[in-house]
Amino acid sequence: MPNEQLILEKIVPDHEKSSFHWLVNPKLNDFFLWHFHPEYELVFIEAQEGKRHVGEHVGSFYGNDLVLIGSYIPHLNFDYGIKTDYKKTVLHIQPLFLVSQSTSTPELESISSLLEKSKYGICFGKSVKEAIGEKFKNTVGKPYFEQFINILEIFQTLSETQDYVLLHAEIPKNKYNKKEEERLRKVYNFLELHFTRKIELSEISQLTHLSTAAFCRYFKKMTKLSFTEFLNNYRINQAKLMLMNHKNVSEACFESGFDSLSYFNRTFKKVTGENPSSFRKKYSKL
Repeated sequence: MPNEQLILEKIVPDHEKSSFHWLVNPKLNDFFLWHFHPEYELVFIEAQEGKRHVGEHVGSFYGNDLVLIGSYIPHLNFDYGIKTDYKKTVLHIQPLFLVSQSTSTPELESISSLLEKSKYGICFGKSVKEAIGEKFKNTVGKPYFEQFINILEIFQTLSETQDYVLLHAEIPKNKYNKKEEERLRKVYNFLELHFTRKIELSEISQLTHLSTAAFCRYFKKMTKLSFTEFLNNYRINQAKLMLMNHKNVSEACFESGFDSLSYFNRTFKKVTGENPSSFRKKYSKL
């Protein structure tokens, strides 16, 4: 199994006037994304079979799966490792969604209770998937107010059903405190802006107001990887996206921050199990 590199994912709403962020068929089945975020996540996936890994829960699904994941619960992308055709729709909802309204609007109390229950992770059954699956998929792309209304209706259905299973008997504990999360987010934001250039360890440790040795210990604790390993993995993921978007191997190498083609090839093979040219060839046929 690939390194369990836990990533604090940065999610931005689709529009400044929206509480939502959608992912539709992102085709990440070759990407191992063990991640967490403050946003609620509702995922509906249709596939012959797949794995569900949410917090400490690991299970399988067949045909389709509908899961609501609460804030900060680590989870793996549901399409990881799927080799057959599949469709996946993911909705991320801002963590303050309905918080102020739910205490003063009785009609929203059941949805507020559902979001509270999502702290355990919720897997919904066949009747619910049949009831809201198509509506959920068709909400993508609608005007923002229509999205809001549709999602309220979908969440009302989810809050009323008894056809569900909690994925944990106790709320999964978030082992990272807010200060550590904010420090890690600062590192990710920096990498997002500067991964294409050389990054010195001293530079990134100064960013977090830690000594180099303290930063290395902190980063290993948070991600299970050294900073160099993490940076290489991050750059390889960027290179994979470039190769999937018709960049050649040399372009992907240097534009993702590597300064040596031979080192890039070795690192790509180590991270993905294949060389970049064969990866590019595979996706050029799609």
